[in-house]
Amino acid sequence: MALFQLCKTPTGPVRVTRVQLVLYCFLLSLIIYFLHGHKAAVSVESPHPIVHALGMDRGRGMAGMKFVKVAAPQTPLETPWGGPLVWGDTHNSDMRRAKFAQREIHTGLLALMVGTYARFVKRFISSAETHFLPGQRVTYYILTDNPRPLDPPIKLGPDRKLKVVPVAELPGWDRLTRRRMALLADAIRNRIGNEVEYIFCADIDQEFIAPVGEEILGDLVATLHPELYGMPRNAFPYEVEEVSSACVEQDEGDYYYTSELYGGLVSEMYRLARACSLLILQDQANGVMARGLEESYLNRYLIDHRPTCILSPEYSWWDSPLAADVPVQRLVSLGRQCEAYNKQERKVHRC
Repeated sequence: MALFQLCKTPTGPVRVTRVQLVLYCFLLSLIIYFLHGHKAAVSVESPHPIVHALGMDRGRGMAGMKFVKVAAPQTPLETPWGGPLVWGDTHNSDMRRAKFAQREIHTGLLALMVGTYARFVKRFISSAETHFLPGQRVTYYILTDNPRPLDPPIKLGPDRKLKVVPVAELPGWDRLTRRRMALLADAIRNRIGNEVEYIFCADIDQEFIAPVGEEILGDLVATLHPELYGMPRNAFPYEVEEVSSACVEQDEGDYYYTSELYGGLVSEMYRLARACSLLILQDQANGVMARGLEESYLNRYLIDHRPTCILSPEYSWWDSPLAADVPVQRLVSLGRQCEAYNKQERKVHRC
């Protein structure tokens, strides 16, 4: 009931609705932004902090609520530290594609398939066959405790392979988020490290719907979250509890990154996954877990080790009331999209 306090007026109490509260919080963040001169920044996988405050994060829908989308800000092509900020249809991306197309590159695309997420695997791989690094050598690595959903085998094009990496059963979302970084580190160390040059980690409940080419390649690559694109720094849901290894101070952080898609050179990805898994284990030993789960630890690492290449929200998108428009939607989260639907829409779209 704390979110619905009655405001007293001379004529009696007035109830503050959810929509009014959302608009109030948003306007307040803009006022703080202009007063304090914080840099506009970008993006996360956890819902926007306003959504957390309203109790509409995982497991609770937003049906019946109406929002006004924030207009997309200007599209910068460079980070404050001089790295590329990638929009697929720009001249800069054309040059990046031309540069990498001259090389023979072998890239891995890794996804974790456990439990009910198995229903997404064929759409994920089929769409990647069409749109992910077309013309390049790609190996799909599916980490799973049950390979049966991959039968019959998915037809792949030339220079494309699919390999199953067995993992122990991981029941429950909570256990999965605690273990994914460790599983990634183990897979790179024991199997993937000597097979590919680049590796990208993606949530399997996504679909490629437009080209994702060589413009995404870099030493360490992160993706901006669509629901926080263009929002001020003080809106980012970084971990703030000092007892957590993922804690971010108020004067830290340029962007907020999503864990839906990230990647880079195999060596860089191993360092990232190992460091994040150790931070998670350290917190587990102290009975702590960051509020953004693995994404909080990912952001902590990327603050300390700035990405050499940042992908715009074109590369991690879904139609949410809080998501700004992008020129092209390239990789769409079906799971996140389902969360934005009401009950009837979920039935129609078979969520």
